[in-house]
Formats: sequence, C-alpha cells, structure tokens
Amino acid sequence: MNGMAAARARMESQSKRAMAPSRPDHSRFRIEAFLEVLSAERGAAQNTLEAYRRDLEDFQSSLAAQGVTLQDAATPHLETYLQSLANAGFAASSQSRRLSSIRQFYKFLYSEGLRSDNPSSKLDGPRKHRTLPKTLTEAEVDRLLETAKFNARLSGRSAAQTLMAQRLYALLEVLYGTGLRVSELVALPRQAAKLRDPFLHVVGKGGRERLVPLSGPARESMADYLELCEAYPRFASSKWLFPSAGKSGHLTRQAFARDLKTHAVSVGIAPEKVSPHVLRHAFASHILQNGADLRVIQQLLGHADISTTQIYTHVLDERLQKLVEDHHPLARE
Repeated sequence: MNGMAAARARMESQSKRAMAPSRPDHSRFRIEAFLEVLSAERGAAQNTLEAYRRDLEDFQSSLAAQGVTLQDAATPHLETYLQSLANAGFAASSQSRRLSSIRQFYKFLYSEGLRSDNPSSKLDGPRKHRTLPKTLTEAEVDRLLETAKFNARLSGRSAAQTLMAQRLYALLEVLYGTGLRVSELVALPRQAAKLRDPFLHVVGKGGRERLVPLSGPARESMADYLELCEAYPRFASSKWLFPSAGKSGHLTRQAFARDLKTHAVSVGIAPEKVSPHVLRHAFASHILQNGADLRVIQQLLGHADISTTQIYTHVLDERLQKLVEDHHPLARE
C-alpha cells in the first residue's frame, strides 16, 4: 500500500470511529464510587479523599484532551500524562503521589469488574532522591529529657507553672519512648495514663490500630501529670490526657511544637533542629541502631508499607559497617 492509500485508509477508519456511537463517559461516577470505598472500607480521612479527587480529576482532564475517558484509557495514555507532569516541572514526590492515586483507582476498577485489565500495573514511578530524616543524638535527647524532668521537679514555682512543666516532660517521655505521631500523642485519651498494661493502644492513619510499648519513665511522667491535673476542675473532667481550651479540646500540635522549640533553646539546641517529628525519627533511629529489626520499627511507627520505614536503612548501613570493622580480621590490619 502506497502512502496515499495508507492515508486514505486512516481517514476512513477515523471517519467510521467518529460516526460510531460513542460510549457514555462515566468517569465522574467512577471517581465517586472509588472515593466512597476509600471512605467506607479504609477509613480514609477527608483530606486524603480530597487529595485523591484532585489527582483523578486532573488526570481525567488530561485524558479528555487526548480524546479518551478514564474507563477506556490504556497504558500509553497514562504514560503520556505522567510525562506531562515531568515536563511541567512537578517534583518526583508529586509525580509519585499522582501515580499512586491512578494505581489505586484502576486497581479498584479491576477488582470491581469494571475493567478486564489494570493499565497502571506496569508503570514505573519516578526515581526520588530520599533525603535522610533530621534526627538528634542520644546525648541531645538526654539533655531535653533530663532538663524537662528537672524543671518539673523544681520547687518555688506556681501550681500552673509546675503543671505546664510536668506536661512538657510527660509529652517528651511519651514521644521519645513510643515514636508516636504528634497528632496521636496530643490526642491521647485520659485513660492512657491509668492503664496497668504497659502498652498504648493507638489508632493511627486510616484507622489502623497498633500496640506500642510504654516505658516506665513515660508511664510515671503521665501519672504525675494526671495527678497535678486533678487540682483543676476543667482539666480533671476532660476526656483528653493533654486538655486545652481550644476547639479540639486537647493540646494542639502547633502549641506542643512551640513549647518544644523553646525548651530546646534552653538546653543549647538550635530550635530549627528540633520538632515533634524529629523526636519520632530519633526514637526509630536510636532503637534501630541498638539492634531492633526494621519490621519491628515499621509496626511501632504505624507505617502501612515497609518502604516508608526503609528511609532508616542508613542506620543499618552504619551498624553493618561498624560490625565489619570491629569483627572482620582484615579490618584490623
């Protein structure tokens, strides 16, 4: 077939497709059904649902420009969209999040029998340069804890000052002793300080539940703080362990972060180096460095995927290197 004949054949094919009745576009309904499943079956938060919605609606607009619907998109259409994100200068993390939304969506369509294949299954995500998390040395954490404990025991202060000092000490002991997310920490129920069982029952992201061991100092600091709260009717009647007069009824993440930075300055640590999340990283790094298994760290931190926990493998690398240097016969020569 010569070039003219091939062109004519393509035009006839395109004309037939244009004349054929088009399939109705159910994209919007498919997205809504997907979001309902995320909400009902996985307990996804509203912010998470809105993020998925924005990602999928942007993807849908891109497909519409290519003349295809979400229902009928093939792998090349998805690749074109992802390439457009890269060309537009989107960060690798943003590209990965969009791809994750797309994968979850098509996995849903496939599992529900709405598609016979998953066009996203063979897509590779962008390579991300994962920066190591900020952390603190064990000595720095000791300074934070010991000074907070000293301040909580300091005499000559008003009852309110003593209460706030004990609250900060309890927060630090529990955070570093458990590795909780700051949102989980500030929203601990009052009952957490009364349990005899040395474990905290935590409901984390997506409604996932886990048990976290609670150290002796953490339990003691919470009990001492709770005892001081009994002198204040507003605090004594609250269902939260760390109550406040705010809308949520408990201490906010921002208020704790502010108090922590102020405390860090008082012990000679730069405030930009410290945050509740940094103490969570310190918890994971320090117990991993002292022999804990990566899977155990995953469970304690409440990570749904081990790949999230693997950011701490730099600690394992350092430990393995030291192990070789200390025990390999050639390393001593």
